[in-house]
Amino acid sequence: MAKRVPNHGLAEQGIVTKADIHWNLLPAALTEQAVKRGEGMLAKDGPLVVATGKHTGRSAKDKFTVRDSETEGTIWWDNNAAMTPEQFAALKADFLACVSDKDTLFVADLYGGSQPEHRVRVRVINELAWHNQFIRTMLVRPEASELEGFTPEFTIIDLPSFKADPAKHGCRGETVIAVNLTEKLILIGGTQYAGEMKKSVFGVLNYLLPVDGVMPMHCSANIGPNGDTAVFFGLSGTGKTTLSADASRTLIGDDEHGWSDTNVFNFEGGCYAKMIRLSEEAEPEIYATTRRFGTVLENVVIDPDTRELDLDDNSLAENTRGAYPIDFIPNASKENLGPVPRNIVMLTADAFGVLPPIAKLTPDQAMYHFLSGYTAKVAGTEIGVTEPEATFSTCFGAPFMPRHPSVYGNLLKERIAKGNVDCWLVNTGWTGGKYGVGKRMPIKATRALLNAALDGSLKNVEFRKDPYFGFDVPVSVPGVDTAILDPKSTWADKAEYDATAKKLVQLFIDNFAKFEAHVDQGVRESAPTAA
Repeated sequence: MAKRVPNHGLAEQGIVTKADIHWNLLPAALTEQAVKRGEGMLAKDGPLVVATGKHTGRSAKDKFTVRDSETEGTIWWDNNAAMTPEQFAALKADFLACVSDKDTLFVADLYGGSQPEHRVRVRVINELAWHNQFIRTMLVRPEASELEGFTPEFTIIDLPSFKADPAKHGCRGETVIAVNLTEKLILIGGTQYAGEMKKSVFGVLNYLLPVDGVMPMHCSANIGPNGDTAVFFGLSGTGKTTLSADASRTLIGDDEHGWSDTNVFNFEGGCYAKMIRLSEEAEPEIYATTRRFGTVLENVVIDPDTRELDLDDNSLAENTRGAYPIDFIPNASKENLGPVPRNIVMLTADAFGVLPPIAKLTPDQAMYHFLSGYTAKVAGTEIGVTEPEATFSTCFGAPFMPRHPSVYGNLLKERIAKGNVDCWLVNTGWTGGKYGVGKRMPIKATRALLNAALDGSLKNVEFRKDPYFGFDVPVSVPGVDTAILDPKSTWADKAEYDATAKKLVQLFIDNFAKFEAHVDQGVRESAPTAA
């Protein structure tokens, strides 16, 4: 049996602790530890159910990157909060003191990235067993034979019990996510929300890969029966996970990918799906994971006696989540990667109800909308967001982008041109009026339009030019209510639609001003106009 304890241990990293260290445990042992330690409970059908306390989403404003000679000229400081090397040194010393005094630690050696030549070796040190199971589920798991010789490139230490000191550590409060790209060390304290770990690895890959000409993407991806890869960009709540889990297509992954010269490859080995009001009818593949041992459910309400789940109950959080291995989806790619894409889909949840359910983009329009990253923040994804609100998150993932957006935008444009890729904008948001008046776009209509785009049949229908955004919109598609294709026709008050559309156009124009100097004339001319 292969040795699961590496030769390069914590002591070789300068980490000293009295703790009993559990190295590279498998899910059954981690679940056993989590239940034994009172961290969670087993649901009737097998998942581990945990609560994350007051932090039920990412603490975006508590994340800091160390500003030093390595990062001074490479990080997009307008978007990334800085921490001084001295503040990080004080934080690190206090973290290591906390680690040294722990009785038990759980350590997992994992990969960020499925394409061997573009992956990073990550060691994660946890005080909670369920956190270790979560990150083992979410990242790429080495073969047992690879563990003995594993040497980490990056290390994450996650201690929810740690309380940061703003005066000493240069942060905002007791919660901190501190990234030191020079020391290749990430410290997470004061939050039990496990998603901070996976997004930290995403940030690292977003920093490293562009140097090698690899496009890192906040997206899901799948492969059609003819080997045609599709990439779905979008923020949380826009449908990346739902729309990529399609029984007729092979899933590459649901959240984070790289686009190299040869492949689209998943950064992860698991999926992290929203569970609130999950429907067995609409999302059978994801629903089935809520009845599997090995799934970790966060903030899902459970009856302590019957151990029955209530996926509709949002009393703990709107942002209820499930982490499960990607092979829990029956049609997942065994290699965790696929060919370079033929289609790019940009998902937006338009809270204004102005955008059509699907539109065809030119390459210049694709770059414009990629850099704009328009969507709505969905309730619960971040602390303080209680209802959807319009936002622009460049590259459909600004919180995770350490470099300037133009780096990613230019990489995308080059790859679209090189591969002659078709690009689509899909609105999974509101129709029939803005948020509070209209209703959410029917998922069946979205799937039908996507299928038509991906199988090529949408190229053969009649299109109209949108008067505000200039992109092509289908006039009719077999199997889809024609009315829904023209947003204005779904509004009771047509004048109010026009006024709202002009307001949204102006928001786009104002937001894009900061990018105009970084793009060429064709992209600038792709801006919407107040018709």
